Amino acid sequence: MLKVNSTPSRTPLSPAGPAGRPDAGAQQAPAGRAATGSAQVALSPTSLKLLELQNGESDIDLERVAALREAIAAGKLPVDTRRIADGLIASAQELLK
Repeated sequence: MLKVNSTPSRTPLSPAGPAGRPDAGAQQAPAGRAATGSAQVALSPTSLKLLELQNGESDIDLERVAALREAIAAGKLPVDTRRIADGLIASAQELLK
């Protein structure tokens, strides 16, 4: 079980390398001043794909989603139990391969 502590830590954070030790190449700004310079970040292909999905041009038909929500709320959504059963069986068969 995880315990979440909502009390903020008063320990200042420092740049750390792979083993948690301060990175030898990291530059720290003097207290009270912001670091100057620039940093370059390279995003993974997965991160780039997620950014593309966030631009609002997804393949989700929002009008269809709204229509389905209304049909569910009104109790008028037709349910094809055979299709659901076939899908469950196909998923189980795929897991057993």
